[in-house]
Amino acid sequence: MVKLVTAAQMKVAEDAANAAGLTYDTMMENAGRAVAQAIEEQFGATGRHITLLIGPGNNGGDGLVAARYLSDLGASVSLYIWKRRNLETDPNWQRLESYVLPAVHRADDPQGQKLADLLERSAIVVDALLGTGVSRPIEGDLADLLRTARTVIDRRRTLRPPLLVDPIDPSPAEEIGPAVVAVDLPSGLHTDTGVLDPLTLPADLTVTFAAPKRGQVLFPGAAYVGQLLIADIGIRLEYLPEDLPQLATTDFVAGLLPARPLHGHKGTFGRAMIAAGCPNYCGAPALAATAAYRVGAGLVTLAVSPPVQGLVAPKLTEATYHLLPHREGAIAAPAAGALVEGLGGYSALLVGPGLGQAETTAQFLDDLLPQLPDIPLALDADALNLLSKQSRWWTRLPPETIITPHPGEMSRLSGVPVREIEADRLDFVPERARQWGTVIVYKGAFTVVAAPDGETVVMPFANPALATAGSGDVLAGAIAGMLAQRLPPFEAAVAGAYLHGLAGELARERFGEAGVVAGDLLPLLPLAIRELAG
Repeated sequence: MVKLVTAAQMKVAEDAANAAGLTYDTMMENAGRAVAQAIEEQFGATGRHITLLIGPGNNGGDGLVAARYLSDLGASVSLYIWKRRNLETDPNWQRLESYVLPAVHRADDPQGQKLADLLERSAIVVDALLGTGVSRPIEGDLADLLRTARTVIDRRRTLRPPLLVDPIDPSPAEEIGPAVVAVDLPSGLHTDTGVLDPLTLPADLTVTFAAPKRGQVLFPGAAYVGQLLIADIGIRLEYLPEDLPQLATTDFVAGLLPARPLHGHKGTFGRAMIAAGCPNYCGAPALAATAAYRVGAGLVTLAVSPPVQGLVAPKLTEATYHLLPHREGAIAAPAAGALVEGLGGYSALLVGPGLGQAETTAQFLDDLLPQLPDIPLALDADALNLLSKQSRWWTRLPPETIITPHPGEMSRLSGVPVREIEADRLDFVPERARQWGTVIVYKGAFTVVAAPDGETVVMPFANPALATAGSGDVLAGAIAGMLAQRLPPFEAAVAGAYLHGLAGELARERFGEAGVVAGDLLPLLPLAIRELAG
């Protein structure tokens, strides 16, 4: 995994690297080369017209280095210089002089016409204006510069291919572009908070150095990052504090996946019990149970009322059933004892998907918690809504219970408005995990998973295809399936959340961002596991 850092933490790491012998000049050389290589790999550089917007600080220095490497790759490179003074003593400018690249200085283009002309004919624009150390609002001349750039780029991006009327002699499609590449982070995005200046250029690709920045996974700024590439520029990550949130990586999650021995049987891969469903929400149990199977659980049993079982069983042939007492189809208070009696031999219990909030179901949950044997527990959906109505609800849960709130549920559980939670989610979620003694899976774009000891992992997925009813039931089932396979709660939560996110990416590739339904994710979960396993 890779640590998510603030601007101050990144500065400490850079200073430590310099003191250890990796000079600032070498870091800048490595950074600029990484930007050029990323452009070559993502878009191709040869023969492309690339304009680099060069600022006065280290970010601009990275851009000057990138210009040299892009020129070596065969790109047609132009520079637009803003407030970079003393060029005669700037080593990166001096190294560029022999390239004789066309350069426009902002002082010679106060109205921005030359900038507009450059951007009109650019296939790629590199934003190397402001780096991680800048947090002030954009104003004055830079605001005018970015306003011009946004106007040209936004207009060019609205162009669309003409309707193909004549398949024999179609009109040529107009170019859609240019691509914008941000150096370290888009200018105007706050490194630590994700707060966004209105004039920030939305990037298609951000090449960030050494470690991802917190603001790159916090909204609204995260929406302007585009594809995020983390470039190694030689800084050793042990210079960073140990207790930082981390971004989940493929290699880390692959290492969590349970082994699948050739001699294994269904007991080897665990048994999950899922207490779920009411007449209004019959799909949730089926989605959760299938997800648990699809991530490898050996046996999944649905603890449901007979009316719900009658509706679910025809569409879910693999599950077994543990029928519970009910009132008008909702799981009723006497079901607590019946469920506990049926838990022998099971390795995980999930309660909540589609449970409903009937008064008798609330009593069921209230009676269940103190009776539970020593079994890994996950609570989702209405189980959380019912819990939130009790004061100090967390004192009633077994240690390391997994809870999976979305922002609204988290607000109800904590009593804190969603707006405040979202503004501070990378600190708020681990703080509550410590306070409550639970593993929290805070759902949404860049899902946050936090353990009671403060360890925090952020999923690298922000995908509107997952914004659909039932997606959370699939996530809960995937976590339960991992828990059933005897992963510790935090690891089960991380693995389940990552697989859910990766399945969402596969669904987006197959169907697009609109129209994906929760059931589409189910057959993609084993494909996600296969992709992780290599």
